[in-house]
Amino acid sequence: MTSKPIGEILIEKNLITKEQLAQALELQKETGSLLGEILISLGSITPIQLYQVITQQGPFEYTGENLHLLAQEIDPKLFLFFNSQDFFQYSFFPYRYDHEELEILTPNPNNVSLRHFLEDKFPGKKLIIKLITPYELDWLAHIFFKDKFLQEATSGLFYRSPEESAMRVFTPVQWISLGALCALILIGVFTLPRLTILILLGLANLFYAISVIFRFVLSSSGAKLDTNSSLFKKNEPQLRPNDLPTYSILLPLYHEPPNVIRQLTTAIQNLDYPPEKLDVIFLIEEDDQDTLIHCKAEKPPYNVRFVIVPEGMPKTKPRACNFGLAFARGEFLTIYDAEDIPERDQLKKAVACFRSSPPDIMCFQNALNFYNAEQNILTRLFTLEYSYWFDYLLPGLYLNHLPIPLGGTSNHFRTKILRDLGGWDPYNVTEDADLGMRASYRGYRVGILPSTTFEEANSRVKNWIRQRSRWLKGYLQTFLVHNRHPFQVVRNSGWKGWFTLQVFIGGTTLGQAFSLILWILFFIWLFNRGEFLQSYFSGPILYLGVFNLIVGNFLGIYLSMLAVFRRGIDRLIFYSLLNPLYWWLTSIAAWKGIFQLFTRPFFWEKTIHGLQIKEK
Repeated sequence: MTSKPIGEILIEKNLITKEQLAQALELQKETGSLLGEILISLGSITPIQLYQVITQQGPFEYTGENLHLLAQEIDPKLFLFFNSQDFFQYSFFPYRYDHEELEILTPNPNNVSLRHFLEDKFPGKKLIIKLITPYELDWLAHIFFKDKFLQEATSGLFYRSPEESAMRVFTPVQWISLGALCALILIGVFTLPRLTILILLGLANLFYAISVIFRFVLSSSGAKLDTNSSLFKKNEPQLRPNDLPTYSILLPLYHEPPNVIRQLTTAIQNLDYPPEKLDVIFLIEEDDQDTLIHCKAEKPPYNVRFVIVPEGMPKTKPRACNFGLAFARGEFLTIYDAEDIPERDQLKKAVACFRSSPPDIMCFQNALNFYNAEQNILTRLFTLEYSYWFDYLLPGLYLNHLPIPLGGTSNHFRTKILRDLGGWDPYNVTEDADLGMRASYRGYRVGILPSTTFEEANSRVKNWIRQRSRWLKGYLQTFLVHNRHPFQVVRNSGWKGWFTLQVFIGGTTLGQAFSLILWILFFIWLFNRGEFLQSYFSGPILYLGVFNLIVGNFLGIYLSMLAVFRRGIDRLIFYSLLNPLYWWLTSIAAWKGIFQLFTRPFFWEKTIHGLQIKEK
């Protein structure tokens, strides 16, 4: 045992240089992190080298070399005293105990909060500490709690709150209601065909008009929020490096090519955040050995962990994220997709906004946009849509205090509240939108983060339809789940929240599906104005149809034009005139999503990434 500072011991053993120690000490002054963690994050030493030196420095024994034997000696009865999340929150694992002593395994023997936590649990017992690395702690948790974590990830929400889970697509009441509606329409078509068709056309046009007006009102409100600067300038003074908490990043991966993994690893390393305070988790499916090999080939830094998601169904992104959530150590948590490139200061902005926001804001959604916006016509139209959605519509929902359906990436959460909400619904293929609505109905809010994550826009039509049909199917799942108890929605979110669910969530899929039918009928009427169609398109229905045709399309094109100016991509403005063609493509995806809702509701159609990777 020696009283020498750990830095001196590392230099004596030629594990680090004086320059490396000086750099680490300078960073320690800025961030307040442990010296060993900083040296590991810089790649100066390995965790095992650090803990072997700590063993020589103090009264603690490094036991990771005999971890398999230790695992056989762990007393499972100790688990009854803890919640499995305690092991990650306080960074320890129970080993054994008797009437006088409690032995634990931990990578941080000087953790004061851990000592207080255990003293409260086991008053009067002597605490004996053995050292293991953070990776070995993960291994123990995986060995002992894999089945529990997997069950929670797959069925936890359903067992706790079955009415909030999409595991059951339709409730009996919804099946009866849907069947009665279909029967009523069929009876009407055969007995009173003209009246029935007039009613259906009138309702479709009315719903479409309401949806267009609602989105215009939201966009007009959203234009007032300066998402580029206002929130950050307000919170900037609170950004002190030594106050930055541990931040977890979940990265769900499945069949990703090497170029995508390489770009992702670089993007995470480029984040302006103390690396020793980053908790990066690559979530890799058990049957996807190729992606695991690609990830290891990139030799990511020591703040990256590989968590293998066990085989099982449904094989969805939210199931993988739920499993990864069990391992997360951060006070805050975000998700990035495989092809994402977040702005460098995004995590700091998120921390600043959380620190100055009331506790009922459980999540911040930042904007998404594309780094291959001008690859082809499809990516240009996709960019117009995303710019409009994230820069106008979602800020409009925020300013009007309405529920916000989250985007699938770059959601920044308070980790504890995310766990309290039950995580994501593994059976909902737009788990993000569902979580945003569920949070709202439980009294939480979503804020808008003034930052952007850049993604790869789908450049191939078939790949785009796969992705879009999944989104629209998931919106219908969310619509069905939260309409199981509509009066409860009204009680929790008011009539505005209920209206948003019908028009913004259900209407997104149904409106886009019906629009194709209305377009077809319009062209038939335009080129063949026979007496049959004239009898249906007259009076109020004709006026509504003309309103939707002229005003609806004009507003859609106009808002797309406005969206480009906030992003500084005004060279795309003329492509907004092609939006009707893009909407027809969306209608095709909507019908595919509706069909799959009945045939393959939980099927996750994989979006192919890496078709265009930005070269830095």
